[in-house]
Amino acid sequence: MTSPSVIISIEMGRLVFLFASSLLLMVAATTVSAAIVEHSFNVQNLTVNRLCNRHVITAANGRLPGPSIRAREGDTLIIHVFNKSPYNLTIHWHGIHQMLSAWADGPDMITQCPIRPGNKYTYKFKIIRQEGTFWWHSHTSTLRATLYGAIIIRPRAGNSYPFPRPYREVPILLGEWWNGNVVDMANQALAHGTGPNISDAYTINGWPGDLYPCSQNQMYKLKVKQGKTYLLRITNAAVDNNLFYKIANHKMIVVAVDARYTNPYVTDVLVVASGQTIDVLLTADQPIGSYYMAARAYASAAGLEFDSTTTRGVIVYEGAPSWTSRTPLMPVLPAFNDTPTAHKFSTSLTALVGGPHWEPVPLKVDHKMFVTVGMALDVCPSNTTCQGPPVGAKLSASMNNVSFVPPSSLSLLQAFFFNVGGVYTTDFPVKPPVQFDYTNPSINGDLPLLFAPKGTRITKLKFNSTVEMVMQNTAIIGAENHPMHLHGFDFHVLAQGFGNFNPATDTLKYNLFNPQIRHTIGVPVGGWAVIRFVANNPGVWFMHCHFDAHLPIGLATAFVVENGPTPETTLPPPPVDLPQC
Repeated sequence: MTSPSVIISIEMGRLVFLFASSLLLMVAATTVSAAIVEHSFNVQNLTVNRLCNRHVITAANGRLPGPSIRAREGDTLIIHVFNKSPYNLTIHWHGIHQMLSAWADGPDMITQCPIRPGNKYTYKFKIIRQEGTFWWHSHTSTLRATLYGAIIIRPRAGNSYPFPRPYREVPILLGEWWNGNVVDMANQALAHGTGPNISDAYTINGWPGDLYPCSQNQMYKLKVKQGKTYLLRITNAAVDNNLFYKIANHKMIVVAVDARYTNPYVTDVLVVASGQTIDVLLTADQPIGSYYMAARAYASAAGLEFDSTTTRGVIVYEGAPSWTSRTPLMPVLPAFNDTPTAHKFSTSLTALVGGPHWEPVPLKVDHKMFVTVGMALDVCPSNTTCQGPPVGAKLSASMNNVSFVPPSSLSLLQAFFFNVGGVYTTDFPVKPPVQFDYTNPSINGDLPLLFAPKGTRITKLKFNSTVEMVMQNTAIIGAENHPMHLHGFDFHVLAQGFGNFNPATDTLKYNLFNPQIRHTIGVPVGGWAVIRFVANNPGVWFMHCHFDAHLPIGLATAFVVENGPTPETTLPPPPVDLPQC
C-alpha cells in the first residue's frame, strides 16, 4: 500500500511537471508569436497635385500618407530610414513606450541628433505590452505635415480584442495641407516672431475632398457592406489643429483611445486632438447609399485666425449608385468653437477595467507638479524686425514660465547617458514662480508677466516613482486647448475642468477607479487637466504641445528617469549608428 506522503509527493511531482510543461508551452507560444517586422523608409522629394497646383513635398516611399506598419504585440520592429531629402530629419513612433529603447524614440536633440541628408539610421525596438492604433511622423521642424503614417499593433496570436471581431479594419489619418514649402514657412514665422501660416486644407488619408478647388476626384472613398461592422483607426496627424469628425447618419462606438481600451461609448461626433488616436466601431446599418465623413477644426482660441475649411471623404455602400450621380448625405458638424461638445466627449471616456494591458491608478504619489501651459513673449533681438503681438516682440510659449530650448551640440539622452555636464539643468520648477489669476484675460496688461526666459531646464525622477501633474492653461496672449503629449509613458487622466484648478474642491473630482489612459491630452481652453504616471522607463522623455507651431518656441519640457536597480531596468548603450551632431 502506498503511503499518503508518497501519494502527495507523486501528485506534487505531477503538478510541478504540469506547471513546468505549461510554462514551457507559454514561453514557446510567446517565442512563436513574436516576429521581426522590418521596413525601409526612403525619404525624399515627391511631386504631387493638390488644390490645382503641383507641389514638391517630403514623403516616405513615394506615398502620402507614408507606409503603414503592421505588427503584433511582442514583435520587434526594425525600420531603416534613408534620408534622401534636403532636410535634417528624425522619425518618432508616436505612443510607443520604447521600454529600454529610448535611443529609438526619435525627437530631434532629445534622444538623438538628426539624420543628415544623404545619411541613414536604423530604428530598432520591441512592442512590449501595447496594442492598438499608433502612428509615426517626422519630429523635425514641420516635416510631419507630409511625413507620417499609421502603426497598427494587433494582439498576440491567440489573443482577441475585447469587443466582437470587426469585418475589416480601416486606418483613417486626418492631416493638414499647405500650398507652399512647410519648412520655409515655419522658418519665416520663427524669424518674424509670428504664428504660423494657416493651412489651406485638411485631408483624409492624404486627400482633401471635393469641397476644395480641383479636388472633385481627390477624395477618400470607403466601400462598405450593409450590416458589417468596421474598426476605424482614426489618427489626428494635423500639424496645428484639433478636429471634429463625423459620419452622416451613423453612430460610432469608441472602443479605444491612444491605444488603450475604453468602455464602449456611443457617439455621433469625435473630438481628436493633434497627436491622438481613437478607435471606433462603425456598423453599416443605414439604407444602401452614400454618406460623407467630414472633419474640420475645433478652434478654441478666441480671435485667432485658423483654417476654417472642411475635408470630407465618402462611405459608399455596396450596391449603391455611383456617389457622383447622387449627392451623399452630409453630417452637420459642430461649430468651430463648440467647447461644450468637445469637453463632453473628452470627459465621457473611461478605461476598460481588467481589459488587455489595463493598469490601475497608482495611489501613492512621489512627485507632485503644478505646471502652467500657454503662450508667452520673447524679446526681439537687436537689429531685427519682429511682428509678433505686440509689435516689436516675438511670439513664444512656456511651461511654468520656462521657454524650453533644445540643446544644439548633443542630445539630452546622450548627455544623460554619458554624464556630460552643461547640456541641461534639472531645476525645472514644480510650480509657477509667480502665482496669478491664470485664466483671467486681464493678466495681459501685466507686461513683465508675459515674457518667459529661455532655458533647457528639465525634471529628474527616481526610477519607478509616481508623478502627478496638474496642467493649468493660462490666458496669456489668449487661452487655447493645448494637446500635450508625453513620450515614453501613458498616463491616467484623473480629472479635467475649467477655470483655475482649486485643490480644495477639484481633487474631490479625481476618478481613481477607471479614468481614461492616454499619452496625449487636450488641456481644456481656459482650464486644467490632472494626469498621473509611473516613471518606470529609464531615459530622457520629452513632453510638449503637439501643435508644431509651438514646439520650437518653448511649450515643452523633459523628464530624466534614472536607471533601475537591475540590468533589466538599465538603459543600454546607444546603437553604433546613432547620428552625431
